[in-house]
Amino acid sequence: MLRRLHPDQPESFAFTPANQAWAEAQITKYPEGRQASAIIPLLWRAQEQEGWLSRPAIEEVARMLDLAYIRALEVATFYFMFQLQPVGSVAHIQVCGTLSCMLCGSEDLMKVCQEKIAKKPHEISADGKFSWEEVECLGACANAPMAQIGKDYYEDLTTERLSEIIDEMAAGRVPTPGPQNGRYAAEPIDNLTSLADGAQDRDPHNAAVALAVKIGDTIKRIDGTEVPLTTPWQRQDDHVAEGKADPDEPTPAKGRSADASGVTEQEAPASSAAKPVSADFPADEPQDATVGNEAPEGGRPIAPDTDADDSTEDRVGTADPAAPGGVYNAPKTQKPGGTAESGKTPKKPTDT
Repeated sequence: MLRRLHPDQPESFAFTPANQAWAEAQITKYPEGRQASAIIPLLWRAQEQEGWLSRPAIEEVARMLDLAYIRALEVATFYFMFQLQPVGSVAHIQVCGTLSCMLCGSEDLMKVCQEKIAKKPHEISADGKFSWEEVECLGACANAPMAQIGKDYYEDLTTERLSEIIDEMAAGRVPTPGPQNGRYAAEPIDNLTSLADGAQDRDPHNAAVALAVKIGDTIKRIDGTEVPLTTPWQRQDDHVAEGKADPDEPTPAKGRSADASGVTEQEAPASSAAKPVSADFPADEPQDATVGNEAPEGGRPIAPDTDADDSTEDRVGTADPAAPGGVYNAPKTQKPGGTAESGKTPKKPTDT
């Protein structure tokens, strides 16, 4: 699907002071020359602040990461989680339309959106408060049909309940996310049939819903003050010298930082055990190939074979001056009956 920027764009974009500090902190997660890796978190925070990604927002993120604008635009247009057009000022509703939800009535949920918001996806309601779209599977198939509204999931929806949620949000209230039919999470609709002992003492909400209720940012535009800014990746362990990079991590070739396109050339340690590859990588020193009766690591010395014939002539053979290059003849082996096998007719014994 071709995705383009919206024709109507704002004049400028700027992060709030708290979001600016957050964005700068995210960049420090990555080693020198690899700051472009922070592009998705920064684009996402820009969208959380404004509700959608404008061209000035994409340009600002590219500037912060020292990237060409086209590189940032490629990322923004590739991922469908980035909204490239304005959304409702209160909430943007994403209705799952994949198999499980479709079988459970998601098409009826979309009809509610068409009636209460706008006829077509990505259009804003007449009062400017809501917009909607159909999306692919959101991973809550056990709670179908469902929709993501803002940051959170509203599951086990009916047409009546979705209509009520839209009305409540329009009035300035935020309904509790999660299952809307009384279920705690994704247990059977007729309640638990096993592991029921701990259900009596559990928290009022499952973990996802409890976090959403605690932070309270389901449909809130994020300004960066919602939670404290923490940077645990900047802590130095006691045994790590400050300012020294991990030697096992890849580094840009010859210490060069990313070019205008955001690309770096990586290098890794290498050595040549044979012929030199270049003057920078000479061949390793040859190893001693002598093999003796050495004890294997953690074992006993290897005892010599006492049954072997110690005759040098029998083991090695004799030199044949007539052979090309003075090649050794095949070693002699003693055959039963006292005859020898060496590739030549054995001599008859002499009379004494």
